[in-house]
Amino acid sequence: MLEKQIGWKFDNTYSKLPNYMLSKINPTPVKNPETVIFNHELSKDIDLDFSKIKNQDIASIFSGNNLPEGSETISQAYAGHQFGYFTILGDGRAHMIGEHITKSKKRLDIQFKGSGQTPYSRNADGRAALGPMLREYLISESMYNLGIPTTRSLAVIKTGEDVIRETNLKGAILTRVASSHIRVGTFQYALISKDEKILKALFDYTINRHYPDLKESLFPALELLKTVLDKQIELVCNWMRVGFVHGVMNTDNMTISGETIDYGPCAFMDSYDPRTVFSSIDKHGRYSYFNQPIITKWNLERFAESLLPLIDDDNKVGIKIVTDVLKEFPEKYKKNWIEMMKKKLGLISEDPKDEELIVELLSWMHKNKADYTNTFCYLMNQYKLKNEIYNESQFILWKKKWENRINSNNSCLKKSLKIMRTVNPLVIPRNHLVEEALNHATEKNSLNKINELLKVLKDPYNSNSETYKYQSTQFSEKNYVTYCGT
Repeated sequence: MLEKQIGWKFDNTYSKLPNYMLSKINPTPVKNPETVIFNHELSKDIDLDFSKIKNQDIASIFSGNNLPEGSETISQAYAGHQFGYFTILGDGRAHMIGEHITKSKKRLDIQFKGSGQTPYSRNADGRAALGPMLREYLISESMYNLGIPTTRSLAVIKTGEDVIRETNLKGAILTRVASSHIRVGTFQYALISKDEKILKALFDYTINRHYPDLKESLFPALELLKTVLDKQIELVCNWMRVGFVHGVMNTDNMTISGETIDYGPCAFMDSYDPRTVFSSIDKHGRYSYFNQPIITKWNLERFAESLLPLIDDDNKVGIKIVTDVLKEFPEKYKKNWIEMMKKKLGLISEDPKDEELIVELLSWMHKNKADYTNTFCYLMNQYKLKNEIYNESQFILWKKKWENRINSNNSCLKKSLKIMRTVNPLVIPRNHLVEEALNHATEKNSLNKINELLKVLKDPYNSNSETYKYQSTQFSEKNYVTYCGT
């Protein structure tokens, strides 16, 4: 009865891949599930109706205690280079309950995170804590509203059980929605099977699911590499645009679809510093803000290695072919990055001095520890707090150059500001606000702060009477640390 009312429409295809690629296993039931937060807007977007479903029934469904009819729970196997070292991995605490088909024929993975042990748990408990699950909910929904490709969050359910980490923490399960969970690491895992039929089955599945137009190509594997390369350049340029630091860019966290996935040690940069790192385990800055495009290329090289058997029977020839494709990355990325930065500054048409103007501003911001987001807000006349830093002489000289550039080529400030306001957020999930909201939820059992933050982050490019409260940087990032969320 509930299934018809809700509107689930499962068509599970990943489970038909070779058994090597997955395990069919159910979530571990929990003692006392309780709905913490549910994304009714997302549920409507994917043609599910929970408006008349009781919170307790929602909790029962999204804890895994009462799986919907048509679901077929699996955990996916994959591998990955974690901080440069190759490891066999897999969904150690996640169960995909099925692929839901929307009315527009969009296929979406519905996945539980923190739902119990799987064959890939590696002696871990398969569970998750409330704080990290709420963090993923907050940040992933913020990324969506910023217009950045991302997995999304449908629900967070408390399990009624503690998880033991350094201390006892409240257990929780996140429901994640994604166009798929196929990763670079999924292809790496298929490759090490040394069975080309498995690799080919995964490749064919990926093409059919994400890029059916490539089926007609004479060289579909090569075209897939090119397509994913372009998708990842676009994604990382978007991260750089808003000052987002992913924090754990392992190959198992790079999707073939081009969506941002896994919001563990992620955070948004306040003061501009290319070396910004938030992750507690990134001791050498491998995944720093500045290194994100470099690591993207490194991960794409691992993806290319996985595709070699499908590109040419002669390995040496295949290496030559993919190397030529990967050589295009630096120029393509730079072109995309400059175009992105020109939009942030409202620079219309071409000018050979634009890159110099961009770099000069970033250098000033770095030297003066200027806030990345607020500097662009200031240039758009959308910064509502006082800050003497923008009276600094070097900045005033740069600003005059910028204004002269905008007034050139028959352009005007009004036209430039219109462009700038489409790409420069006025508010981001600032770290101190996220921590405050999570603390209220986990320690005070109150979602007020989270709901307030979600409300303002829903419309990050437009100002309202509350905007200025969320532009504050009353927080020292010097010792700010985030964790992987396990």
